[in-house]
Order: sequence, then structure tokens, then C-alpha cells
Amino acid sequence: MSDDKPGPGVAAARSGAAAVAAGIGDIDDLMVYAYAMESEAAERYAEFADAMETHNNVEVAELFRKLSRIEHIHAQQIVESMSWNAPPPPPPGGFRWVGLEGPESGDHADLHYLMQPYHALQIALRNEQGAQLFYAAVAREASDEKVRAGAAEMAEEEEEHVRLIQQWLERTPKPEPGWARDDDPPMLGD
Repeated sequence: MSDDKPGPGVAAARSGAAAVAAGIGDIDDLMVYAYAMESEAAERYAEFADAMETHNNVEVAELFRKLSRIEHIHAQQIVESMSWNAPPPPPPGGFRWVGLEGPESGDHADLHYLMQPYHALQIALRNEQGAQLFYAAVAREASDEKVRAGAAEMAEEEEEHVRLIQQWLERTPKPEPGWARDDDPPMLGD
């Protein structure tokens, strides 16, 4: 768990933007991608919360549940703003993420059963940065002017989310050195 590790979302947003932007032909396409990113992030944070509960790390589990609820609200706001009756289906041929997942989904490899709230917020920060970079790349690369404008607006929203998570991190105690040491680690049979 390194503080400066860019994470898969950030790395994916930095490369291949032209290929992803080519799959976003109009504002509806952009919003389908936006909905998918928020939904995937909500689902991933819920998975992270479950994993932390399994290890009796209740404080971090609750933080991930809160992040999941926030992302779920963002997804619902997209549905409402688009006046969709139901969540949209994926585009024909699926999403054209650069990696296997959207840029706002956290990586299971970042979890540690003894992680602290500070670590969870670092994951959230990387996810928000990945989303911001994704939208900024689409704003640069998309051929449709409305898509570029919409993506630029969404990049600004994600930049605000980045600032909020950074402020939250500033108020959260940093883990003490050796935080991951466990003199009695769980065993496979536990």
C-alpha cells in the first residue's frame, strides 16, 4: 500500500483516451459511461466493505460503505438527469475501457486486512483522480463538441471530488509505522 502508487484507474485514464473517446459518439453515450463508472465504483466499495467486515475491520468497512452510498447517489443522479426510466444498458460491444475496468473502480490488491481509514481514503482519492483524468481525456479527444463540453464539466466535478477527498485525508490520522504488522495473523483455517 504505497502512498504514491497511481492505481489502475489513473494509469488507464492516462493512456488510450483516443480509443475510449471514439466509442463515445454523443452525450447519451457519455452519460452511459458516467453511469457505469459510478455504479462500478459503488459496487467495488461495497465489496471492499464486505472484505473489511470479514476481517473485523469495522471502522474501514463503514468508511467503504459510506463511499459506496455516495457513488450510488451519483449514479442515481445521472439516471434522473437523463430522465431515464431505468439504468442504461452497456453500449453495443461493451464498454471500451482501456483496462479491464472503469477508471473509478478500486483494485482489490490495494486492500489489507489491517488497513486504516487513511488507506481507504487513498484508494478513494486514486479512484476520483482516475475518473477526473478519464473525463479530461475524453474532453480532449472526443470528436463531438457536446461530448467534449460534457466531459469537461464532468472532469471539473471529479476534480471537486478529488479536493473533497484530499480535505478528508488532511483530517484523518496517518497510520503509525508498522501498521501492517500482525503478531498473530489469520490462518487459512481461521
